[in-house]
Amino acid sequence: MNETASEKDLSYWWRTSIIDMKPGQITLQGHPIENLIGNVSFTQMIWMMLRGSLPDIRQAVLLESALVAGVDHGPQAPSIAAARMAATCGVGINNVMATAVNMLGDVHGGAGESCAVLYYQIAGQIEMGVELHDAVVAELDQWQIDHGKIIPGFGHRFHKPVDPRAPRLMALVREATLEDTVSGQFADIAEAIQSELHHRIGRPIAMNIDGATAVIFCELGFSPPLAKGLFCLSRSVGILAHTWEQMEQGGRNKGPMPPQYLPLYEAQNIEK
Repeated sequence: MNETASEKDLSYWWRTSIIDMKPGQITLQGHPIENLIGNVSFTQMIWMMLRGSLPDIRQAVLLESALVAGVDHGPQAPSIAAARMAATCGVGINNVMATAVNMLGDVHGGAGESCAVLYYQIAGQIEMGVELHDAVVAELDQWQIDHGKIIPGFGHRFHKPVDPRAPRLMALVREATLEDTVSGQFADIAEAIQSELHHRIGRPIAMNIDGATAVIFCELGFSPPLAKGLFCLSRSVGILAHTWEQMEQGGRNKGPMPPQYLPLYEAQNIEK
């Protein structure tokens, strides 16, 4: 039966190449769901949904290492603290998780996107024939002119001078480079940035979780915005764990500090 004009308009309201779903059929990126269940890992599924094809095992292992590394950083992390507070406010588990995920922005948790942008900008300079060191210096200078002194992916409030997650992730990237899974270019760029920042500030500086995972996401060819999205997927696991733990512990209306401590009141000088 031929579609009428109005029926065609309805079918084109949403268009997707991700899923073909109709009664009795679910096909994701060309793969029937029943062929995927039990045969691919969750990490492979993430890749396939974002990229359209299944990764090889070595690519999936490297991606998974980045996802594992970013799962949790404790209740002192704003998103986790917010989740635990929300869990004491009588809302559902999905509301609690949404509260926390909505706090993952360019400063907390989502700096991997900005870091990936910086890495790709430096890589672009290298492709035009600029030496690695010169490209790093030029792009860091321009980044600080445009965005201020903070370089995303480097430095940490707690982990000084080493974020324990970064060296392990970088070692895995180097192993993947030897296996020809990735090029190693973005690992070189990140380490050159770290070295240049050390030179500029006069002391070692940590490559943090955003900087290290951005290396992996860039090495695997993900676009910068997906660095933030993939981190959100990773941190959601920690958020869920803390949410459930707090629900099991109980508590009502827990604020950011115990009730015997109150914020400092600063009187304003109001000129009449």
